[in-house]
Amino acid sequence: MAEWLSIVGIGEDGAEGLSKASLAALAGAQVVFGGPRHLAMVDHPDKRDWPVPFSIAPVLALRGQRVAVLASGDPFWHGAGGTLAAALEPGEWRAYPAASVFSLAAARRGWRLEETPCLGLHAAPLTRLRPHLAPGARLIVTLRDGAAVADLARWLTAEGFGESRLSVMEHLGGPRERIRDARADAPVPDGIGPLVTVALTVAGEGRVIPCASGLADDLFDHDGQITKRPVRALALSALAPRPGELLWDLGAGSGSVGIEWLLAHPGNRCIGVERDAARAARARRNAATLGVDRLDLREGAALDLLAGLPDPQAVFVGGGCDTALLAALWDRLPAGTRLVVHAVTLETEALLALWHGDKGGSLLRIELAEAAPLGRKRGWKSAWPVVQWSVTR
Repeated sequence: MAEWLSIVGIGEDGAEGLSKASLAALAGAQVVFGGPRHLAMVDHPDKRDWPVPFSIAPVLALRGQRVAVLASGDPFWHGAGGTLAAALEPGEWRAYPAASVFSLAAARRGWRLEETPCLGLHAAPLTRLRPHLAPGARLIVTLRDGAAVADLARWLTAEGFGESRLSVMEHLGGPRERIRDARADAPVPDGIGPLVTVALTVAGEGRVIPCASGLADDLFDHDGQITKRPVRALALSALAPRPGELLWDLGAGSGSVGIEWLLAHPGNRCIGVERDAARAARARRNAATLGVDRLDLREGAALDLLAGLPDPQAVFVGGGCDTALLAALWDRLPAGTRLVVHAVTLETEALLALWHGDKGGSLLRIELAEAAPLGRKRGWKSAWPVVQWSVTR
């Protein structure tokens, strides 16, 4: 189909800042879609607001007519461009990007954009910042309004990063541009308008989440049902997360394995299955606190849910494994799936030994001991041994 849709990025300076190509696309359009703020910046006889809740259906309904869509700056930086492009054929649309708010913020601070994480938090929880918080880190985030800036400052302070510097940026690239600086533990500037950007320089004594697998157990809220740190590190090593992959975490408990899988790469996904409602709720809270609220936690028995789950690239069974579950997994999983199962009881250990003899893979016995007080001295306190079977289906 011939090109019929123009996706035009528009900045705070409105139509005056548009390129000749962008202006030509608008002039040739029969209909222009956009938000009220963007539509007010251009003259056109047929301007239409986006529906609430947001949907591209009205645009797709005009397929074949000349249509233009207005988006903020670069339409493919947290804009409608990606949504539209995914629904259309390559030859049906053309984009005319302007400078994104992230590019403008980096330019005002003199920061290298390729070294600066950029997060759209205008419709997402602040906790998504948590994995990025380390002294000296620079971040650029978009926020909904002044109240969200105040929330950000309070949250950073509560996390121990109250010394962080905030550059509050409004109307970047337009005649009303304003930039004001503050510390997170000090009052935020007054009169902040909607759609604000903050360039953040992290500082303080807050706890930093390490990049390596095997996070400290006390980073997770748990009732004792948790894969302990050294064993979890070995589990993640065997699961071998790769960018964009899906993990099934069966018997999720506190969610620690699934959470670390998600922390390994922003494109990773995890479906956790937990039959205990209290533990499932705790796992969701842990995921949100550590910045990976995309953990998909399903409540119920694994055997009952397997058929309805999308195919994974890796599966972890942290406990409660039996013959029925192993047989169901072996029948259900596609070839190439990595399966890691832990056992702590003699019965499950014997089961894994049988399956290892039949299916192959690696069988590892993990025995750990930690120094602990022994009277007035110290001795080794052994943990329950764990047997790990890892195999590729």
